[in-house]
Amino acid sequence: MRSLFASLLVMTAVAAAAASPQNPPAVANGTDVYHVLFAKAAPGQALALAKALVTPDKTAPMPDHFVVLRHQEGDDWDFVLISHLGARAEVVGTPAAANPARDLIAWHNDTFASGPSWPEFTKQMGGGTNPVYVVGVHRAVAGHREQLLAALNARTAGASKIATGNVLMQHVEGGDWNFLTLTRYDSWQDLGSERGTLAAGGTPGGWADIRQHSAFHRDTITDRIYPAK
Repeated sequence: MRSLFASLLVMTAVAAAAASPQNPPAVANGTDVYHVLFAKAAPGQALALAKALVTPDKTAPMPDHFVVLRHQEGDDWDFVLISHLGARAEVVGTPAAANPARDLIAWHNDTFASGPSWPEFTKQMGGGTNPVYVVGVHRAVAGHREQLLAALNARTAGASKIATGNVLMQHVEGGDWNFLTLTRYDSWQDLGSERGTLAAGGTPGGWADIRQHSAFHRDTITDRIYPAK
């Protein structure tokens, strides 16, 4: 199944951002290339599609370098598959072999993005006995891309006492967003506690700050189905 979406893009991403003590800013300009797939299951095929997405593609260069998150609350997709492709990737013209898993999908969209190294990604996204993830996609107001990037980084490095894992990816080719944010909470309790303390005023990374620079955003609460907990 995963080979259906693993067409690759030639590129080298740029250097990574610095960290702070408790909740470091998310890495905004990573060293590596990722493929981000949002997929909606065809009616009655959600369980079958989940099984297909969590099955490693043994023909891929790094078949186990991926994570699958499952929708709980938010946008209209059922799963997001984030695959690590390495520091370089290549597009080939040979069509992918026909795959019966195509019939499990109502719709999908793909985006290539730059992100952190795989060790840093797994460090940020791992942990917790029952982790919860918030997946956000953001597009900046025209001319406000750098300001939105700064606001998103300020949010992840804010004053919350809840320790989280954070990754921020930048669009390279594909979907209609500029940034993808991934926030890991170790439990649903942590998610609820942090939601209650988010800055809503004019502080950097607060609600009003982000909305000055955001043309749209969509946030979705998910759990993880691969790697298994």
